[in-house]
Amino acid sequence: MADQQLLHLVFGGQVKDPQSLEFADLNKVDIVGIYGSYSEAEQAWRSVSQANVDDAMTKYVVVHLHKLLEPAE
Repeated sequence: MADQQLLHLVFGGQVKDPQSLEFADLNKVDIVGIYGSYSEAEQAWRSVSQANVDDAMTKYVVVHLHKLLEPAE
């Protein structure tokens, strides 16, 4: 039996304050992609975060889309 597909979104960009997730310009938010498992999303997040490690004003996050799409589960 195949693993259940659990969708995750990875996105990020410049934030107004490094302590928040308020983006400076929503038109410039970088949508990295949608992944079928947390491990795939985490790998993408680590890669893009590492590429921007020297910029404290750039943040990337993983959103558990499956929890938003089917909150009862």
